[in-house]
Amino acid sequence: MTVTEDGSGREGEGAAASAGGAASEGGGSEGDKAVPDDGYVPSRRRLERERHKRARARRAAAIGALSTLVTGAALYLVVVGAPGWPRTKETFFDGQYAREALPKVLEGLWLNVRLLLVCGAAVLVLGMLIAVARTLRGPVFFPLRVLAAAYTDFFRGLPLIINLMIVVLGVPALRLQGVTVDPVLLGGTALTLTYSAYVAEVFRAGIESVHPSQRAAARSLGLSNRQALRFVVLPQAVRRQVPPLLNDLVSLQKDTGLVSIGGAIDAVRAADIIVGRSLNYTPYIVAGLVFVALTIPMTRFTDWVTARMDRQRAQGGTT
Repeated sequence: MTVTEDGSGREGEGAAASAGGAASEGGGSEGDKAVPDDGYVPSRRRLERERHKRARARRAAAIGALSTLVTGAALYLVVVGAPGWPRTKETFFDGQYAREALPKVLEGLWLNVRLLLVCGAAVLVLGMLIAVARTLRGPVFFPLRVLAAAYTDFFRGLPLIINLMIVVLGVPALRLQGVTVDPVLLGGTALTLTYSAYVAEVFRAGIESVHPSQRAAARSLGLSNRQALRFVVLPQAVRRQVPPLLNDLVSLQKDTGLVSIGGAIDAVRAADIIVGRSLNYTPYIVAGLVFVALTIPMTRFTDWVTARMDRQRAQGGTT
């Protein structure tokens, strides 16, 4: 008698090997599989548990699909059965205007993508500098800490749309020599000012989450304060704050459409031009769906990174 890994008995290894290896604690059953190379044979109880889990998974999938179908059908009937649906369909879901707007919206979307790339990089750099300024120690850095705190408090409290109007419309009114009046550059500047305040707080939270013993250990190894911050504190802080940083970039991607208030021809402005000419709002729906299609992959990537970091943190806690 030998005992397998799950505690079940197995008799007659020689007979089992000559018969092809399909033995279990009851002398064989229909659900038992052939003995693998390592000699392990799942018990009947374990096979039954696995079958039960598979059955529950199939049942849950079927229930989820059915409930989704019922909910979708109910929503469809409510919307289509509304008294104003024919007029709404004609105004917001006209196929002719959708086909006309899609190429122009996609052409304007390229401006939104460029703004996301440039402003995203500028936001990360400026936000990191502000966060480091707020965490500097010593009385000599007190004015710098105050200025950094005032910056974050002001631009986090100021609505983005008002910031855009002040920068895009107010700066050209000053007629300053050498200052651009390009609405794209000015709009990108306003986005950077606002989002760098949010990102600075994300970075600051990550820096403060690193235990002081990490900095003390770095100092004991001979590293200066600057080296300890650069090589010990910041790498851990950034790694911990990747999910919220990605969420801020997703929000930035959507808000790039607000630069259209200054006249920049982005996806939203391209749709607005067609709406002003046709008095049909279908182009707005097209622009919205294009932004959603661009945002969903970034959102799913953020969820994947968050889940991956949670698994790594859980594995680190168990070792």
